[in-house]
Amino acid sequence: MTRSLKNPKKSKRKNRSSKKEEASPSSVVPSAPAKVWQPGVDEMEEGEELQFDPSAYNYLRGFNIGWPCLSFDVVQDSLGLVRTEFPHTLYGVAGTQADQQSGNYIGIFKLSKITGKKRDLVPASLNNDEEMEDDDSSSSDEDEDLGDTAGGNAPVLQIKKVAHQGCVNRIRSMTQKPHICATWGDTGFVQVWDFSSHLNSLAVSDAPNNRDETVIKQTPIMKFGGHRDEGYAIDWSPVIPGRLISGDCNKCIHLWEPTGDSWKVDSTPFTGHDASVEDLQWSPTEANIFASSSVDGKIAIWDTREGKKPKFIFKAHDADVNVISWNRLASCMIASGSDDGSFSIRDLREIKNDSLVGHFKYHKKPITSVEWSPHEASTLAVSSDDHQLTIWDLSLERDEEEEAEFKAKVKEQVNAPEDLPPQLLFVHQGQKDLKELHWHPQIPGMIISTAADGFNVLMPTNIDVMLPSAAS
Repeated sequence: MTRSLKNPKKSKRKNRSSKKEEASPSSVVPSAPAKVWQPGVDEMEEGEELQFDPSAYNYLRGFNIGWPCLSFDVVQDSLGLVRTEFPHTLYGVAGTQADQQSGNYIGIFKLSKITGKKRDLVPASLNNDEEMEDDDSSSSDEDEDLGDTAGGNAPVLQIKKVAHQGCVNRIRSMTQKPHICATWGDTGFVQVWDFSSHLNSLAVSDAPNNRDETVIKQTPIMKFGGHRDEGYAIDWSPVIPGRLISGDCNKCIHLWEPTGDSWKVDSTPFTGHDASVEDLQWSPTEANIFASSSVDGKIAIWDTREGKKPKFIFKAHDADVNVISWNRLASCMIASGSDDGSFSIRDLREIKNDSLVGHFKYHKKPITSVEWSPHEASTLAVSSDDHQLTIWDLSLERDEEEEAEFKAKVKEQVNAPEDLPPQLLFVHQGQKDLKELHWHPQIPGMIISTAADGFNVLMPTNIDVMLPSAAS
């Protein structure tokens, strides 16, 4: 049930960062580690500091939009369905967790001129000359070094801010109409917004980094107050444009049906969980099927044509099921992440029997986000309160001969642990209290993540082998 960065007095899921950052892109100066460090396993000696291997990334950079954001979403654009060549441009929306209710806003942002560099999986040599700057150093007039493996110019960050009533628990952009976004607020309201004017303005602008703190007052096109409590679960249907579901901490799920320029929300909720509904996911292929996860440790599968009770409901974890992700490339697979730090994969074709395909206990603290890759059916990314973002390829199996050959090739460059799961493809660290991640649906290999100390954009080098070849 670990969720937000908000007031810790409300619940265990709420512990907000207290410092407001400047809205600016930032970078981390790369440096190669001497050994692999495992959170929760290895101890830090006095005077030691963690550094990262720049050869592990095609791109890595941090940025922020002001206050910390619990939730964000990638806004799909018209720049190309599959883009593999630098420079890149990305659009997104994010909701803040300000220290005062009146200080919250939705940030509509554009990050452009993202320049990276392709690297070999095993580099001939590693750069040991540069060191990461101290996290405690701060200057409101300079960008904080958070990471750029390209060694080039910083990307351009532009932001439009729209006032939001209360903290934003979750925000989602509609796939079919990306300028339409839904927000779940801690005030108990679900709102739908049209950000087309702001996105169009960003699209035609080549201005440098925009530090304008102006917060625009805008009226949402829909506001629903029928939930009896705040919530975190919301999802747009990938099959029916405009169809929406929202779930709350009072165990209720409401269905939204589009009616022209508005929505009709069914006042009779779907019920079946014994505790807070934490996440919702529509089926990627079936218009009337969706899944939910709950603090009761269960996952439920619902059919909107068959009443208000779940079609199937089963125990998925021994603790809260914080997040779920339905695989859009292999629609029989669903992933779930739990408060106990584990995540599981299930085959919904075997839902009446033993549907468990895999169960992983690598993370040491609650899972805060899980998402399947939109470009590789066997790959998913996971974030946790243990400050790690991990990428997993479920098609991998341990090959001792290949491992021995790899270790011989890198010699003393890597001192890797022996007990890592063979499916663990990549570990990203450096962010505090990671809360949500998303793959970019149009830029293979790019992941954006949000945490208490801002956003990271990362493109790991070792997932290049799974990507389509770049256009000539």
